[in-house]
Amino acid sequence: MKKVAILQSNYIPWKGYFDMIAAVDEFILYDDMQFTKNDWRNRNKIKTPQGLQWLTIPVGQDINRRIRDVTLDPRWQSKHWKTLEANYRRASHFEEIAEWLKPLYLSVEYSHLSQVNRTFIEAICSYLGIKTKISNSWDYSLIDGKTERVVDLCVQAGGGEYISGPAARDYIDEDLFNNKNIELTWFDYKGYPEYSQLWGNFDHGVSILDLLFNCGSNSARYMRYVS
Repeated sequence: MKKVAILQSNYIPWKGYFDMIAAVDEFILYDDMQFTKNDWRNRNKIKTPQGLQWLTIPVGQDINRRIRDVTLDPRWQSKHWKTLEANYRRASHFEEIAEWLKPLYLSVEYSHLSQVNRTFIEAICSYLGIKTKISNSWDYSLIDGKTERVVDLCVQAGGGEYISGPAARDYIDEDLFNNKNIELTWFDYKGYPEYSQLWGNFDHGVSILDLLFNCGSNSARYMRYVS
């Protein structure tokens, strides 16, 4: 049975995002949704000696647009890399990760947020050995209705099981999945082990780059679906 997950793209997401990718056969980036400011689409958290810090891609003031239509203000890449370097150069596996991550930061020149997010997501998946097919929602035809659209995307993708994040319990209509004989499974983000982090108390909710810099090729030990 083919497993499908559908989620908006995030910038350098946390480890749970990649566990969901690894748990399915096809992961659809749902960037036809409305862009939400002060969310995870264009920013994420890292650890610093002063506490948690946001790394934010500047996207301008117009928020009345789909994620796929969000364009970027230029010259953010080098600043982000320098911030990562300043705060993680003491991490055990910094050099190993910097070998491929620094060139990526200094060469990514896409004009749209969706393109940037997908580039980083795919690069991190490649490092972790995640083979899941990643596609865009606009690769498929889209119908109206919040749950109806998700169900129809699953049908078009040939999915027999839909993996959903727990936050969707508040609005998803389970009967619509049952009507199409699609099994609905709720993804559980609990139970992650801690690893050795820099800078103060442990925090699970930071970008996966924190895990990679600290654990390198051992990162899969601290994830649930990455082998």
